[in-house]
Amino acid sequence: MSTSVSVPPAPAGADPGLGAPSAARPAPAARGGRRRRLVLRLVSLVVLYLLWEVAARLVRNPTFIPAPAAVWHQLIVTSSTHDGIRGYSGHLLVEHLGVSLRRILIGSAIGIGGGLVLGILMGTVGWLRVVVEPVVTFVRALPPLAYFSLFIIWFGIDETPKLWLLSIAALPPVAVATAAAVYSAPTGLVEAARALGAGRWQTTRDVVLPNALPEIFTGARLAVGVAYSSVVAAETINGVPGIGGLIRDAQRYSQTDVVVLGLFAIGLSGLLIDALLRTAEDRLIPWRGRS
Repeated sequence: MSTSVSVPPAPAGADPGLGAPSAARPAPAARGGRRRRLVLRLVSLVVLYLLWEVAARLVRNPTFIPAPAAVWHQLIVTSSTHDGIRGYSGHLLVEHLGVSLRRILIGSAIGIGGGLVLGILMGTVGWLRVVVEPVVTFVRALPPLAYFSLFIIWFGIDETPKLWLLSIAALPPVAVATAAAVYSAPTGLVEAARALGAGRWQTTRDVVLPNALPEIFTGARLAVGVAYSSVVAAETINGVPGIGGLIRDAQRYSQTDVVVLGLFAIGLSGLLIDALLRTAEDRLIPWRGRS
Protein backbone atom coordinates (compact mmCIF):
# COMPACT_ATOMS: atom_id res chain seq x y z
CA MET A 1 0.00 0.00 0.00
CA SER A 2 1.52 3.24 -1.05
CA THR A 3 1.02 6.53 0.66
CA SER A 4 1.07 9.70 -1.40
CA VAL A 5 2.13 12.95 0.14
CA SER A 6 0.78 16.12 -1.48
CA VAL A 7 3.08 19.09 -1.49
CA PRO A 8 1.33 22.47 -1.36
CA PRO A 9 2.21 24.85 -4.15
CA ALA A 10 5.00 27.23 -3.36
CA PRO A 11 3.79 30.77 -2.65
CA ALA A 12 4.59 33.58 -5.00
CA GLY A 13 8.17 34.66 -4.67
CA ALA A 14 9.26 31.34 -3.13
CA ASP A 15 12.57 29.71 -3.92
CA PRO A 16 11.75 26.31 -5.46
CA GLY A 17 14.99 24.85 -4.21
CA LEU A 18 14.35 25.75 -0.59
CA GLY A 19 10.58 25.44 -0.44
CA ALA A 20 10.31 28.72 1.47
CA PRO A 21 9.53 32.27 0.39
CA SER A 22 12.61 34.11 -0.65
CA ALA A 23 13.27 37.57 0.68
CA ALA A 24 12.13 40.41 -1.50
CA ARG A 25 14.92 41.97 -3.44
CA PRO A 26 14.02 45.57 -4.19
CA ALA A 27 17.65 46.61 -4.25
CA PRO A 28 18.07 46.72 -8.06
CA ALA A 29 14.85 48.71 -8.50
CA ALA A 30 15.84 51.05 -5.69
CA ARG A 31 19.25 51.58 -7.25
CA GLY A 32 17.62 52.23 -10.60
CA GLY A 33 15.31 54.79 -9.03
CA ARG A 34 18.23 56.56 -7.39
CA ARG A 35 20.11 56.66 -10.68
CA ARG A 36 17.10 58.12 -12.47
CA ARG A 37 16.70 60.82 -9.81
CA LEU A 38 20.41 61.62 -10.03
CA VAL A 39 20.27 61.86 -13.83
CA LEU A 40 17.19 64.09 -13.69
CA ARG A 41 18.86 66.42 -11.20
CA LEU A 42 22.02 66.63 -13.28
CA VAL A 43 20.00 67.33 -16.42
CA SER A 44 18.02 70.06 -14.63
CA LEU A 45 21.25 71.67 -13.42
CA VAL A 46 22.70 71.62 -16.93
CA VAL A 47 19.50 73.16 -18.35
CA LEU A 48 19.51 75.91 -15.69
CA TYR A 49 23.17 76.64 -16.43
CA LEU A 50 22.49 76.89 -20.17
CA LEU A 51 19.51 79.20 -19.58
CA TRP A 52 21.66 81.39 -17.34
CA GLU A 53 24.46 81.52 -19.93
CA VAL A 54 22.02 82.36 -22.75
CA ALA A 55 20.32 85.08 -20.70
CA ALA A 56 23.66 86.67 -19.80
CA ARG A 57 24.75 86.68 -23.47
CA LEU A 58 21.46 88.15 -24.65
CA VAL A 59 21.29 90.90 -22.03
CA ARG A 60 25.00 91.81 -22.26
CA ASN A 61 24.77 93.76 -19.02
CA PRO A 62 26.89 92.17 -16.24
CA THR A 63 25.35 94.52 -13.67
CA PHE A 64 21.93 93.07 -14.45
CA ILE A 65 22.78 89.42 -15.18
CA PRO A 66 26.40 88.40 -14.60
CA ALA A 67 27.74 85.51 -16.64
CA PRO A 68 28.52 82.21 -14.88
CA ALA A 69 32.21 82.74 -15.68
CA ALA A 70 32.14 86.09 -13.81
CA VAL A 71 30.62 84.46 -10.72
CA TRP A 72 33.24 81.69 -10.91
CA HIS A 73 35.97 84.32 -11.14
CA GLN A 74 34.63 86.04 -8.02
CA LEU A 75 34.63 82.68 -6.22
CA ILE A 76 38.36 82.37 -6.91
CA VAL A 77 39.05 86.00 -6.01
CA THR A 78 37.08 85.96 -2.73
CA SER A 79 38.60 82.63 -1.71
CA SER A 80 42.25 83.69 -2.02
CA THR A 81 44.66 86.63 -1.79
CA HIS A 82 45.29 88.66 -4.96
CA ASP A 83 47.48 91.75 -5.27
CA GLY A 84 47.72 92.01 -1.50
CA ILE A 85 43.93 91.96 -1.05
CA ARG A 86 42.65 89.08 1.03
CA GLY A 87 39.27 87.80 -0.10
CA TYR A 88 36.48 90.36 0.21
CA SER A 89 36.75 93.17 2.77
CA GLY A 90 39.74 91.41 4.31
CA HIS A 91 38.03 88.06 4.85
CA LEU A 92 37.88 84.94 2.69
CA LEU A 93 34.53 83.70 1.43
CA VAL A 94 34.68 80.67 3.71
CA GLU A 95 35.25 83.00 6.68
CA HIS A 96 32.22 85.10 5.74
CA LEU A 97 30.15 81.94 5.43
CA GLY A 98 31.51 80.50 8.67
CA VAL A 99 30.54 83.58 10.68
CA SER A 100 27.03 83.53 9.22
CA LEU A 101 26.65 79.81 9.88
CA ARG A 102 27.71 80.31 13.48
CA ARG A 103 25.08 83.02 13.90
CA ILE A 104 22.46 80.82 12.24
CA LEU A 105 23.41 77.84 14.41
CA ILE A 106 23.22 79.78 17.67
CA GLY A 107 20.05 81.64 16.73
CA SER A 108 18.34 78.49 15.44
CA ALA A 109 19.31 76.50 18.54
CA ILE A 110 17.88 79.17 20.84
CA GLY A 111 14.73 79.55 18.75
CA ILE A 112 14.15 75.79 18.42
CA GLY A 113 14.72 75.22 22.15
CA GLY A 114 12.40 78.04 23.13
CA GLY A 115 9.80 76.99 20.56
CA LEU A 116 9.90 73.38 21.80
CA VAL A 117 9.29 74.37 25.43
CA LEU A 118 6.62 76.89 24.49
CA GLY A 119 4.92 74.42 22.14
CA ILE A 120 4.76 71.71 24.81
CA LEU A 121 3.22 74.16 27.27
CA MET A 122 0.75 75.41 24.67
CA GLY A 123 -0.24 71.86 23.79
CA THR A 124 -0.75 70.67 27.36
CA VAL A 125 -2.05 73.77 29.22
CA GLY A 126 -5.31 74.92 27.69
CA TRP A 127 -5.47 78.45 29.11
CA LEU A 128 -1.84 79.11 28.15
CA ARG A 129 -2.58 78.08 24.56
CA VAL A 130 -5.47 80.57 24.41
CA VAL A 131 -3.26 83.38 25.74
CA VAL A 132 0.01 82.70 23.90
CA GLU A 133 -1.13 81.45 20.48
CA PRO A 134 -2.20 84.91 19.18
CA VAL A 135 1.15 86.36 20.26
CA VAL A 136 3.08 83.62 18.44
CA THR A 137 0.97 84.10 15.32
CA PHE A 138 1.53 87.87 15.51
CA VAL A 139 5.32 87.46 15.73
CA ARG A 140 5.32 84.90 12.92
CA ALA A 141 3.53 87.36 10.63
CA LEU A 142 6.11 90.11 11.21
CA PRO A 143 8.96 90.47 8.71
CA PRO A 144 12.38 90.29 10.41
CA LEU A 145 13.36 93.84 9.46
CA ALA A 146 10.26 95.12 11.27
CA TYR A 147 11.69 94.32 14.70
CA PHE A 148 15.40 94.31 13.88
CA SER A 149 15.50 98.10 14.17
CA LEU A 150 14.03 97.79 17.66
CA PHE A 151 16.72 95.29 18.65
CA ILE A 152 19.41 97.69 17.41
CA ILE A 153 17.96 100.43 19.63
CA TRP A 154 17.93 98.08 22.61
CA PHE A 155 21.18 96.11 22.15
CA GLY A 156 23.42 98.16 19.81
CA ILE A 157 25.05 96.98 16.59
CA ASP A 158 27.18 94.05 17.79
CA GLU A 159 26.26 90.35 17.82
CA THR A 160 23.38 90.55 20.30
CA PRO A 161 20.68 92.04 17.99
CA LYS A 162 21.61 89.60 15.22
CA LEU A 163 21.21 86.58 17.50
CA TRP A 164 17.95 87.97 18.88
CA LEU A 165 16.61 88.42 15.36
CA LEU A 166 17.47 84.88 14.26
CA SER A 167 16.15 83.40 17.52
CA ILE A 168 12.82 85.20 17.32
CA ALA A 169 12.48 84.31 13.63
CA ALA A 170 13.14 80.61 14.32
CA LEU A 171 10.85 80.25 17.36
CA PRO A 172 7.29 80.42 15.90
CA PRO A 173 7.52 77.50 13.41
CA VAL A 174 8.70 75.11 16.13
CA ALA A 175 6.20 76.41 18.69
CA VAL A 176 3.25 76.07 16.31
CA ALA A 177 4.26 72.61 15.06
CA THR A 178 4.98 71.28 18.55
CA ALA A 179 1.76 72.67 20.04
CA ALA A 180 -0.35 71.18 17.24
CA ALA A 181 1.35 67.78 17.54
CA VAL A 182 1.11 67.65 21.34
CA TYR A 183 -2.50 68.83 21.34
CA SER A 184 -3.51 66.15 18.82
CA ALA A 185 -1.77 63.26 20.57
CA PRO A 186 -3.78 59.98 20.35
CA THR A 187 -6.34 60.02 23.16
CA GLY A 188 -6.28 56.25 23.51
CA LEU A 189 -2.54 56.13 24.18
CA VAL A 190 -2.73 59.00 26.66
CA GLU A 191 -5.61 57.42 28.58
CA ALA A 192 -3.87 54.04 28.59
CA ALA A 193 -0.71 55.58 30.04
CA ARG A 194 -2.69 57.35 32.74
CA ALA A 195 -4.62 54.17 33.52
CA LEU A 196 -1.29 52.45 34.13
CA GLY A 197 -0.41 55.09 36.71
CA ALA A 198 1.69 57.51 34.66
CA GLY A 199 1.57 61.12 35.76
CA ARG A 200 1.13 64.13 33.52
CA TRP A 201 4.87 64.64 32.96
CA GLN A 202 5.51 60.93 32.38
CA THR A 203 2.66 60.77 29.86
CA THR A 204 4.02 63.80 28.04
CA ARG A 205 7.58 62.45 28.03
CA ASP A 206 6.89 58.81 27.15
CA VAL A 207 3.77 59.03 24.97
CA VAL A 208 3.06 62.53 23.69
CA LEU A 209 6.56 63.66 22.71
CA PRO A 210 7.55 60.49 20.80
CA ASN A 211 4.29 60.75 18.86
CA ALA A 212 4.98 64.45 18.15
CA LEU A 213 8.61 64.00 17.03
CA PRO A 214 7.88 63.98 13.26
CA GLU A 215 6.04 67.31 13.44
CA ILE A 216 8.70 68.74 15.75
CA PHE A 217 11.41 67.87 13.23
CA THR A 218 9.37 69.45 10.46
CA GLY A 219 9.07 72.62 12.55
CA ALA A 220 12.81 72.57 13.23
CA ARG A 221 13.59 72.33 9.51
CA LEU A 222 11.26 75.23 8.83
CA ALA A 223 12.90 77.21 11.64
CA VAL A 224 16.38 76.73 10.19
CA GLY A 225 15.05 77.82 6.80
CA VAL A 226 13.54 80.96 8.31
CA ALA A 227 16.84 81.70 10.06
CA TYR A 228 18.68 81.33 6.75
CA SER A 229 16.26 83.69 5.03
CA SER A 230 16.71 86.21 7.88
CA VAL A 231 20.51 86.21 8.01
CA VAL A 232 20.83 88.91 5.32
CA ALA A 233 18.49 91.13 7.33
CA ALA A 234 20.45 90.34 10.50
CA GLU A 235 23.72 91.36 8.85
CA THR A 236 22.55 94.62 7.28
CA ILE A 237 24.19 96.50 10.16
CA ASN A 238 27.83 95.76 10.99
CA GLY A 239 27.53 92.41 9.23
CA VAL A 240 31.09 92.04 7.91
CA PRO A 241 32.43 89.42 8.25
CA GLY A 242 29.30 87.55 7.28
CA ILE A 243 27.77 86.34 4.05
CA GLY A 244 24.79 88.67 4.45
CA GLY A 245 27.11 91.60 5.05
CA LEU A 246 29.10 90.62 1.97
CA ILE A 247 25.91 90.63 -0.12
CA ARG A 248 24.79 94.00 1.24
CA ASP A 249 28.20 95.54 0.70
CA ALA A 250 28.46 94.20 -2.86
CA GLN A 251 24.97 95.51 -3.60
CA ARG A 252 26.01 99.04 -2.64
CA TYR A 253 28.77 98.93 -5.28
CA SER A 254 26.65 97.12 -7.92
CA GLN A 255 28.88 94.03 -7.80
CA THR A 256 26.14 91.71 -8.99
CA ASP A 257 28.51 88.79 -9.49
CA VAL A 258 29.50 88.93 -5.82
CA VAL A 259 25.84 89.16 -4.81
CA VAL A 260 25.02 86.06 -6.86
CA LEU A 261 28.03 84.26 -5.37
CA GLY A 262 26.80 85.07 -1.86
CA LEU A 263 23.33 83.78 -2.71
CA PHE A 264 24.84 80.54 -4.00
CA ALA A 265 26.87 80.20 -0.78
CA ILE A 266 23.76 80.61 1.37
CA GLY A 267 21.63 78.32 -0.79
CA LEU A 268 24.14 75.48 -1.07
CA SER A 269 25.01 75.55 2.63
CA GLY A 270 21.28 75.59 3.38
CA LEU A 271 20.78 72.48 1.25
CA LEU A 272 23.60 70.76 3.13
CA ILE A 273 22.17 71.65 6.55
CA ASP A 274 18.69 70.50 5.50
CA ALA A 275 20.12 67.21 4.25
CA LEU A 276 21.82 66.68 7.62
CA LEU A 277 18.54 67.40 9.42
CA ARG A 278 16.70 64.94 7.18
CA THR A 279 19.33 62.29 7.85
CA ALA A 280 19.01 62.86 11.60
CA GLU A 281 15.23 62.68 11.26
CA ASP A 282 15.43 59.36 9.41
CA ARG A 283 17.70 57.90 12.08
CA LEU A 284 15.84 59.21 15.13
CA ILE A 285 12.32 58.63 13.76
CA PRO A 286 12.59 55.42 11.70
CA TRP A 287 8.86 54.76 12.08
CA ARG A 288 7.78 57.92 10.25
CA GLY A 289 5.65 57.14 7.23
CA ARG A 290 5.14 53.52 8.27
CA SER A 291 1.91 52.03 9.57
